[in-house]
Amino acid sequence: MRLALIAFAAGVWLLQTQARLPAAGTNAWLAGAAAALAVAVWAIRRRAPRAAAALAVAAAFAAGFGYAALRAEWRLADALSADLEGRDVEVVGVMAGLPQSFERGLRFDFEVEQAVAGIPRRLQLAWYRGWRDEEFHRFREVHAGERWRLTVRLKRPHGSLNPGGFDYEGWLFERGIRATGYVRSAQPNERLDPLVRRPGLLVERLRESIRTRFLELLPEDGHAGVLVALAVGDQRAIDPARWEIFNRTGTTHLMSISGLHVTMVAGLVAWLASTLWRRVPALALRLPAGQAGIAAGWVAAFGYSLLAGFAVPAQRTLYMLSVVALALWLRRTTAPSRVLLLALVLVLAIDPWAVISAGFWLSFGAVAVLFLAGAGRIRPGNWLARWGRAQWAVTLGMIPALLALFHRFSLVSPLANAVAIPVVSLVVTPLTLVAAAIPWSPPLELAHWIVALLMDLLEAMAGWGGAMWQQPAPPAWAVAAGIGGVVWLLLPRGFPSRWVGAVLLLPLVTAAPQRPESGDLRLTVLDVGQGLAVHVQTRGHDLLYDAGPRYAADSDAGSRVVLPYLRALGVARLDGLIVSHLDNDHAGGAQAVVDGLSVGWLSSSLPEDHPLRVAGPEQRRCAAGQRWDWDGVAFTILHPEKADYAQAQRAGNDMSCVLRIQPEAGGAVLLAGDIEAAAEERLAREGAPLRASIVVAPHHGSRGSSSPAFVESVAPGTVVYSTAYRSRFRHPHPEVEARYAQAGAAALRTDRDGALAFLIGPAGTGVVRERERVARYWHGR
Repeated sequence: MRLALIAFAAGVWLLQTQARLPAAGTNAWLAGAAAALAVAVWAIRRRAPRAAAALAVAAAFAAGFGYAALRAEWRLADALSADLEGRDVEVVGVMAGLPQSFERGLRFDFEVEQAVAGIPRRLQLAWYRGWRDEEFHRFREVHAGERWRLTVRLKRPHGSLNPGGFDYEGWLFERGIRATGYVRSAQPNERLDPLVRRPGLLVERLRESIRTRFLELLPEDGHAGVLVALAVGDQRAIDPARWEIFNRTGTTHLMSISGLHVTMVAGLVAWLASTLWRRVPALALRLPAGQAGIAAGWVAAFGYSLLAGFAVPAQRTLYMLSVVALALWLRRTTAPSRVLLLALVLVLAIDPWAVISAGFWLSFGAVAVLFLAGAGRIRPGNWLARWGRAQWAVTLGMIPALLALFHRFSLVSPLANAVAIPVVSLVVTPLTLVAAAIPWSPPLELAHWIVALLMDLLEAMAGWGGAMWQQPAPPAWAVAAGIGGVVWLLLPRGFPSRWVGAVLLLPLVTAAPQRPESGDLRLTVLDVGQGLAVHVQTRGHDLLYDAGPRYAADSDAGSRVVLPYLRALGVARLDGLIVSHLDNDHAGGAQAVVDGLSVGWLSSSLPEDHPLRVAGPEQRRCAAGQRWDWDGVAFTILHPEKADYAQAQRAGNDMSCVLRIQPEAGGAVLLAGDIEAAAEERLAREGAPLRASIVVAPHHGSRGSSSPAFVESVAPGTVVYSTAYRSRFRHPHPEVEARYAQAGAAALRTDRDGALAFLIGPAGTGVVRERERVARYWHGR
């Protein structure tokens, strides 16, 4: 039974790792094979139990793979027609989730009820305020559960793809969002119904009303977002600064509606219900108090899970509690491992894409570790010993998953959780739920005060030196060995050679990434959307050229793309950072990079009063003629001239720092920022050494750059366009593409290929396209 459940889950997981779905008809073949195997199992179960068990595992695996493939086909069929991308279309539907405020407007999920053919059932829309695309957007408030007629402009789901980065397209696919876009304020938009009375929408309106009340009653600059997350599961209410504190202290799991919270609420309600039930003899005679408490506890867990948005941790806990509640109701015992596996299969049956989320692995992994740590104990010890063992088990057991998923883990996690778990689970969460159920402010204010004290403590712990262990992303074999080591170490005392577990953990924390050989160069053009960020790595040095754009007040490419990429690569320090010029799409993420890791020096053409120059690393002015050599690779600044800084008219794109990189192994790379025709022609006229085998197209391939003289002087073998999918600037321009093509340059684009990693060595130049390396069947679909 257990092996069959594991095999079903393995089949689902394997399907989600595929670059393409199985060919048409394969699902029917798999279904037939699974059915045939099931019949064979039934026929031989008594005569050959071992063979029957093996066939059952094979049948379950085929069923899991085929079921996930069938669900994927259905979801892919609900796609946006290509001819509707970028066009104004009218849709009628309902606000299907909590609207989320951001710097320039509101973002919300929209469930389509009426539209032309080719519009998906579920959309993610933004309603902007102010100017966008030469249109002034008249922003209107929207609320969960409302029905609207909207004019929208849509595009297929698309996100950046980078090593160590987040798969935004996979996240949207899991949620069933098959197109994104924005509301066209220039067109008529009409609210048709203030509230659609469907159960799911009523729950969403309730969640929104609780969130609104909390935010109105509590200070704006306080910890209201934490209480909102604990009450209704809206984790986006917590600002990035607080998330970093939770990450550094290993307490992020407490900020979701975790199994601990749901179990606590279910247990409390079950105890109260059974206690009160016993006091009414007529009720107790009709139904035993214990069973009444079980039913009440399950209803409370179900209600809290719905209020939380039914995230994976809440689902897992609800299904586990359902199995346990049913067993208790029927007075039967059930092994913990079977309960966990049944919950696992239920989650995957409802949401086969749950396996692509980090929360799935952390949630089920933590419970599995706790079951392992508590198994086989002849003398479980007192409550303090059990508590300490659980803390040790979870801290140790989560190391492989945390390093594989996030490339770091908190060293202060045991101490932080020893304080935070009882405070949040036993005090803050009950007070928060009371405040959510009763419009009375004292419980909410008390919870906020306690959270403020806890945050002060966690912030102090997060600031301790060495609070985080950070390292490169470990290879798959090291993760597998680490999981084996954790299992070995957590076996009961007295098991022989438990020290072997520690040996198996060593590769997980010692594996080092491969760097270029001396004289070679690795250059990665990151996929940051409409912007530029390039990582240059030699044998012993690392340089970042630009850091991508700032997307919003609390989001930029530095924190979302560059830092996760560098951490995955094991780069803890940048020897240099070049910010080519002032534009947001090049400099917007630089502050996050400077704050996030050590930077040796910063070279730029930024104004003297720019924050990066006022308070930052060692400052340099990039100027033509500057040259340095790292590990057999020569770096030369070609532009601007020193005299240009005194000329106000040369401010802007033409002040971009132009960098040429010449590896000893051969070839050259040219990074030109956003220089335009005037600067290009000047460089060509003055005989600057522009020739390069790889050029990142100036100004993302705009029409005002890549002049004929420049392209002729560079004569590249490869041109890279760093631009966004369906860029509103329409980069690169067809004339520029034609110019490079005529010069014989192969074209690569970050919006089409994802991050582009070049390795230049004696054997030539190789390139890895991230969208090919990590291809999944939902990408671009």
